Amino acid sequence: MKTLRDVKIGKTARVVKLHGEGALRRRIMDMGITKGVEVYVRKVAPLGDPLEISVRGYELSIRKGDAEMIEVE
Repeated sequence: MKTLRDVKIGKTARVVKLHGEGALRRRIMDMGITKGVEVYVRKVAPLGDPLEISVRGYELSIRKGDAEMIEVE
């Protein structure tokens, strides 16, 4: 299983599935990360947390723990 955290800087991935439950899953979906959407990894902080991504035309910072719950292809 490849997650958003595994995607290299400058690469694009498509979301396949969201893992997690309840409020955490809802928060990820509220940020615009849903099944089938394209996500571009812009940069990663020096210690690997957070990741800066582009999704649906805007920039978003996401924690690596949350990125591990987003399965991509």
